[in-house]
This record gives sequence, structure tokens and C-alpha cells, in this order.
Amino acid sequence: MNDRVTVDIQGGVADVRLVRTDKMNALDDAMFTALDETGERLKTQAGVRAVVLSGEGRAFCAGLDMGSFSAMASGERANRNTSAALLTPKRTAGGANRAQQACMVWREIPVPVIAAVHGVAFGGGFQLALGADLRFVAADVKLAVLEIKWGLIPDMAGMVLMRGLVRDDVARELTYTGRIFGGEEAVAMGLATRVCADPRAEALALAAEIAGKNPDAIRAGKRLLNLMGEGDQHAILLAESQEQGALIGSKNQVEAVMANLQKRAPAFTD
Repeated sequence: MNDRVTVDIQGGVADVRLVRTDKMNALDDAMFTALDETGERLKTQAGVRAVVLSGEGRAFCAGLDMGSFSAMASGERANRNTSAALLTPKRTAGGANRAQQACMVWREIPVPVIAAVHGVAFGGGFQLALGADLRFVAADVKLAVLEIKWGLIPDMAGMVLMRGLVRDDVARELTYTGRIFGGEEAVAMGLATRVCADPRAEALALAAEIAGKNPDAIRAGKRLLNLMGEGDQHAILLAESQEQGALIGSKNQVEAVMANLQKRAPAFTD
């Protein structure tokens, strides 16, 4: 796995890096496995309070490996994967197949995930960034829902992850055209959080700040925010009350209050 993804955990922050630099971190079978396994590991990793996801080298992720497109052109992939196999692969409890889970797993990690995006994030690489809670992008980044260039549609959870970020017509235009857009436009459309001179440095700084907050409240907040996109009003209101009821008077919540009253740094426990 270390030849595709590395993880360094310091001060409660998991620094996750795609390291297939010779291919601009393109997605091949080994990369899908590494992303899935890394995400699953971080779901239960003790001491992790925030995650930063980035790519080494010239790009965040250039999308699907070109070898896959060559196989499609030769008919190899069509022969190997029938329509039935594509429709009914092994899926997670949330409904994702293996490629979709490489993006969805970052939403399932119980702590905030910040994607630091530079260079390019095309197709599957763009959908991978959408799986994060926040996206910090470079001004000169190049982003695209690029699948239409290859006669395809976004199928790595892009439709789920774009929902709620952009207007319906914007999602349609990007899907139908595959046009490339930059960081400022991504922020204006709602697909990026902020433009940064150094996305990874700013992401790590924010992750360290988050890691200093009550970890129980941060996790509760992520659960509620995930529910907000799919739950009805009654379910969300009830969940708010349940989460707050569990927090009030808990050890870490009391520590947050005492630290503020005593004007000192809090000492939270995981």
C-alpha cells in the first residue's frame, strides 16, 4: 500500500498522501485498494482527530489510469466486465462499489477530512476530492468532471457528492461538457472551500486546530452534517437533541468549559 498511499499521524492529524508521482497519482487497481484500505483503517485509528488528503508531486490526482482507457479502446474491458457485473458488484452497506467507496469512505471516517488539491483533479480524482468534508485548492488548479471526454459518466459517487454542493444546472453543465475550471470558479460554484497559496499547509494548520477541539463534539458534528444531506426534518431535529444530550456533562465537554473559564489549553481524551 505504501507505494500508492502513505499515512503519517502527528498530534491527532493523519497526513494522507497519494504517492504515485510518476503517474500524477492516477487511479489504478492498486490505488483503489490503497484508498479503500487507508480509509477503513482511519475509521477506527486511535488518536486521529482530523485527516488531510493530498497528492505528492505535480498533481492531486489525474483521474483514471490511462491504461484503463487503452483497454476500453481495445474492447478488453467490455469483454471482461459485462453490464450485469457492473450493475451488481459487491457493495458496501451504504451501496457503494469498490471504486465508489474509494471516494465515499472519506465521508464515513468519523472525523473531518480536508482535501488539499493542487495541479489537476480530473474525473475520478475530482470525485475523490469531493469525498472530503472541505476542499482547499490552489488558484491555478485544474478541475473537471472529465468522464464525458472518454464517452463516460462520473461513476465514483460523483452524483451523490455533488448533490448539495452545486445547483442542479451547474452539475449538469459540468457533466455534459467535461470542461476544465480553476480554483476561483470552483469556490464560486460551491465545489471548493477556499483558494490557498499553499493548500496542504493551510489544510494541515486547520486540521491541527480541529484536533484541539472536543473530539466528541467534532464527531457528533460530522454525524449531523452527514445526516443533513439525506435525512428528513424530523430525523435531523431528533438527532440534534440526541447528540447534544450525549455531550452535555460528558468528560470532554466539561473540560472544554473549564479550559475556557480558566483561560488554558484544554486536555481532551479520545
